Amino acid sequence: MKSDGHIHSPFCLHGTSDSFRKYIEKALELGLEEISFTEHAPLPEGFIDTTPTRDSSMGLRELEEYLLEVQALKKEYRDELAINVGLEVDFIEGYEKQIELFLNSYGPTLDDSILSVHFIKLQGNYYCLDYSVDLFEELIKLEGSVHKVYKKYYETVELGIQSDLGLYKPNRVGHLSLVHKFQKKFPVSANFDDDVMRILQQIKTKGMALDYNGAGTQKEWCGEPYPSNQYVKMALDMHIPLVYGSDAHQAKDLGQGYSSLITSRIKKPSETRRK
Repeated sequence: MKSDGHIHSPFCLHGTSDSFRKYIEKALELGLEEISFTEHAPLPEGFIDTTPTRDSSMGLRELEEYLLEVQALKKEYRDELAINVGLEVDFIEGYEKQIELFLNSYGPTLDDSILSVHFIKLQGNYYCLDYSVDLFEELIKLEGSVHKVYKKYYETVELGIQSDLGLYKPNRVGHLSLVHKFQKKFPVSANFDDDVMRILQQIKTKGMALDYNGAGTQKEWCGEPYPSNQYVKMALDMHIPLVYGSDAHQAKDLGQGYSSLITSRIKKPSETRRK
């Protein structure tokens, strides 16, 4: 393992208070050459976090401090570790213009970024699909089936890939199969290969990369990475670049899920940026 392209930080409200240095020390212990801090970007202007704890992301006030701290650490450790200043940006259906305006303001300061879907729009309201097993069950009841929740998630991921979010739109799609997080609790019999293949074809056409997220391997009701190795193989067969990311929310999680990674053609974050 040479790099980790998806790491959170003490600015994550639903993570731990582990310091930046603790994450960096763990990265050096693992022998990493490059890491990306990709903290959750502030949610789009006008969007209200619908999670019970409202801790999905930092606010704009915290963002400035976050960027300054990572930039300082990037310089301090430049001889030991390549540190990228990054964000994980939520794509939220209906807020495309606000996301573009945010990226126009902060995109020039970023080395790396990920475009992820956590919130889906159902019957006119927004729900965080990965917040908890209980909330996911509510979504199933609302839609009438697990299958419909999966379909809506993949439709939203596809919409994010298709959307014009401006020059600084993230070039990497985050945890493609996040909707599988509770699959052992709520199994689905349908096959979503066609949906995933359509998404991968669009990623390929647009020259984007894919986040290989190891966090799912540690989740009680998931037990596999995001995306699953079946979909990883599909992506690799299409020569879509993959970037390993632990999605660590505490320092000790760096490296999680890497052992299950199909390592062929895995890239470093710096090798997947648009030129």
